[in-house]
Amino acid sequence: MLKEERQLAILNEVELHNRILLTDIAEKLNVSIDTARRDVKELDAVNKLRKVHGGAISLGFTGLASSNANIYALEEKITIAQKAIGLIREGSVIFIDGGTTCLELVRLIPPQLKLTCFTLSLPVAWQLLSNPDIKVILIGGEISRDAQISIGAYTVHQLSEIRFDYSFIGTGYVDAIHGLTEFDWEIVQMKKAVINASKKTVLLCISEKLNSQHQYKTCDINSINTMITELAPDNNLLNLYRNQDIHLL
Repeated sequence: MLKEERQLAILNEVELHNRILLTDIAEKLNVSIDTARRDVKELDAVNKLRKVHGGAISLGFTGLASSNANIYALEEKITIAQKAIGLIREGSVIFIDGGTTCLELVRLIPPQLKLTCFTLSLPVAWQLLSNPDIKVILIGGEISRDAQISIGAYTVHQLSEIRFDYSFIGTGYVDAIHGLTEFDWEIVQMKKAVINASKKTVLLCISEKLNSQHQYKTCDINSINTMITELAPDNNLLNLYRNQDIHLL
């Protein structure tokens, strides 16, 4: 595989999953870790992604800017957010996860809709503050520099004392058999705590992530009440998920 082809494949993976590991790049492209590291450095140098320890992050996943110019699959994520808005009711107490799809959801919350919104995400909290009718509560803890969310035992403890009407979460990987998975153990602990604190959990997931898995399991697929993709609910790509005890939107 030529260098240009490798780097295009790396960009596609980092844009799809927001964050990737050098080990995953090396395995997927059948190259050495050193080659993967060099490719990531070169892509970082031309501002195509951001290099971090052990991997890379999508530019659309970084920073507190309100612009969505660097968001991968933006139209699909807006479609998902538009569907999710229909689940939010006046006066609800909700949780909104980090990630680019959740940011699109926040941008679409109608003005004058009074809500209490909890989040672990600095970018999501920043965006929520632009709506004066939303009470914004940032759940604290150690801040992950890569994911820009609160992590750690203190964060998990705070989540154990809250009950959300709805939580809107994202995931790196989702599979009908293996459920929701991630490569980051700390992120998994946060998502587990959010799901346990929620009356209903809504997964926001572009269809490209379907039928993928990684090392650490967040939950079984039927721990999610509703899964929203950009696809029509009767799309054949969702057939495996229709057999699970979840609602498809």
